[in-house]
Amino acid sequence: MLRDPQPVAVLSEATGREPHRSQHYRDTLSPLRIGDKVRAIFVRADVSKAAEVEAMMKAAINSYGRLDYAINNAGVGGTLTRTDGRTEAGWDMVMSVNLKGVWLCMKYEIQAMLDNGRGSIVNIASAAGLIGFRYGSAYAASKHGVVGLTRSAALEYARKGIRINAVCPGFTQTPMEEANPKMLESTVHAIPMRRLGRPEEIAQAALWLCSDAAAFITGHALSVDGGTVVQRRNRKTVELRPPGFVPQRDCLMPMRAQAPACR
Repeated sequence: MLRDPQPVAVLSEATGREPHRSQHYRDTLSPLRIGDKVRAIFVRADVSKAAEVEAMMKAAINSYGRLDYAINNAGVGGTLTRTDGRTEAGWDMVMSVNLKGVWLCMKYEIQAMLDNGRGSIVNIASAAGLIGFRYGSAYAASKHGVVGLTRSAALEYARKGIRINAVCPGFTQTPMEEANPKMLESTVHAIPMRRLGRPEEIAQAALWLCSDAAAFITGHALSVDGGTVVQRRNRKTVELRPPGFVPQRDCLMPMRAQAPACR
């Protein structure tokens, strides 16, 4: 994908709520240093805060001189509950990370890419950004927002050499999905391919959109979901829950890490 055979990554946290993740990221990236040459750095940041996002981008530029590609993956799930039972604080938290956070990252990424005269951005949205998600109204609204933001910005920068696309993953094999066997069974049954996606399959789709192989693609929301969205088009909503499930305000879904990739 990269003209330079030694790619690098800048990682940050979605928010500062789980500081134990920082050491995990540092441990993951440390083997990527070869002698005095740094192939990857870790920057801890809250993507909902402009100053921290700007500092993260400056760290990337200072380390490598330019930003060619970015993958905006920071996100939180929020709570599973009915819309009328959702708290203002919970709504604001989901929106500030999932939508505002993507916009802030794009803002500073685009500024850097305009200096280059080219670049590619991939925003990680969700299948819930294309169809409804019962009991996940805040999450679905934020991801629909990411898709709309992606498409709008793609039009703004199409003539500037900057392509902006989104990947919309379906249910993916993660500890969150595997923690509840009953939910896992229900989830797999709802997917036409009858299996969860693999994290590397989502990553490969994002990398492809960044690459020159997708040079004529911009403003596209690519479903990587085993057929979930096309199956649900007529039903409009997704409802996955084990028998007897009652939505609660405290069933918080964990966040993902931000991973803009740069050269």
